Amino acid sequence: MNIDYINPFIEASQTVLRQIASINAKLGKVYLKDSPYKSDSILILVGLTGSIRGQAIFSMSRNLAMSIASSMMFGMPVVELDEISISAISELTNMILGNAATLLYNRGTSIEITPPSLLMGDNMTISQSKMKTVCVPLLLENDGVIELDISIESEL
Repeated sequence: MNIDYINPFIEASQTVLRQIASINAKLGKVYLKDSPYKSDSILILVGLTGSIRGQAIFSMSRNLAMSIASSMMFGMPVVELDEISISAISELTNMILGNAATLLYNRGTSIEITPPSLLMGDNMTISQSKMKTVCVPLLLENDGVIELDISIESEL
């Protein structure tokens, strides 16, 4: 997988988390995931189409999702993932992927993104058929980790 496709996702994630949720994210050790793989209890999935096809999946714990939603809502307590907090987390992901699409476009790769889908559950397993998955751990200052899994089917 071309690293030039991954860097815009990292850059956009760090920028949007800092600007929208006042959270600094450091880059952890990037690695390839074998399919199928286990995931955290909250997944936000966004499809990618255009010059590259695949998906980006943000996974995190339920507590981290609530903490991020609280930060986005200026510290308002979030004790459950209700409609408002789910909307906030989904919109954060949408902003990250929109920024990544703009960065890719400015570097000569045109993509479109699908609306985010948020999945909640325990013991979720993800199976990527015909795609390599690069995991980008985003290490947050509150000891939380968001795993950004980027799976690209093929270069057209």
